[in-house]
Amino acid sequence: MTVDQQRIRRAVREILLAIGEDPDREGLRETPERVARMYAEVFSGLHEDPTIHLRKMFVQKHDEMVLVKDIPFASFCEHHLLPFMGLVHVAYLPNGRIVGLSKLARVVDTVSRRPQVQERMTEQIADLLMEHLRARGVGVIIEADHTCMSIRGVRKPGARTITSSMRGGFLEHPATRAELMALVFGRTGTRA
Repeated sequence: MTVDQQRIRRAVREILLAIGEDPDREGLRETPERVARMYAEVFSGLHEDPTIHLRKMFVQKHDEMVLVKDIPFASFCEHHLLPFMGLVHVAYLPNGRIVGLSKLARVVDTVSRRPQVQERMTEQIADLLMEHLRARGVGVIIEADHTCMSIRGVRKPGARTITSSMRGGFLEHPATRAELMALVFGRTGTRA
């Protein structure tokens, strides 16, 4: 299934009418079309299987952590359909096989391009990597700014949400988890 852009265009026009705007005025005439194209792009992960990026593995003896940090992402909060964005840090402990580093970023992109909550997104990435990499451990940390908190409701711009999901060695071995936290956040465990 693909995104029904025609239906989105009609819905956006109705929203404009419902808030008291004139969808036929010059500045808004093309807005339904633009929003439909945008939704098709930002929700493209609904129609993609993130595991496709994890199918090609390489045999490589490496017993230590592999960390890709500061992977930028943007997603949409499923509660208000407002964006949240930030950084994802992904680490795994290989089990005789590694995956191309760009594939980790592609998994993040696919999972984030859906109506989401940060907590579930963190869990989904960790579970996908643990299962498909057959890793000895996986750690995923997400730091994000949520516009549903900064521009509406409580209106607290700058408040950052951090979630983590640890599997295998990152969950079972405090020293491994501490090493990951130090690599992501520095010695103190938090960003300055």
